Amino acid sequence: MDVPYDLTSYVRVLKMATTPTTNEFLQVSKIAGAGILLVGFIGFVIGAIMLVLTGGAGGGL
Repeated sequence: MDVPYDLTSYVRVLKMATTPTTNEFLQVSKIAGAGILLVGFIGFVIGAIMLVLTGGAGGGL
């Protein structure tokens, strides 16, 4: 592990990086939000299927 080389490559990447435009930021936000909603919906469906297959809400003492 060559620390000076690693630091140099990190600095080079940071110099090339730019702030995203408003349109780019909005597009990434929409895609990330859609992914979060999709994963949540899949979890909800799996939970509903398990609820039906196990025969009720359970939770009783």
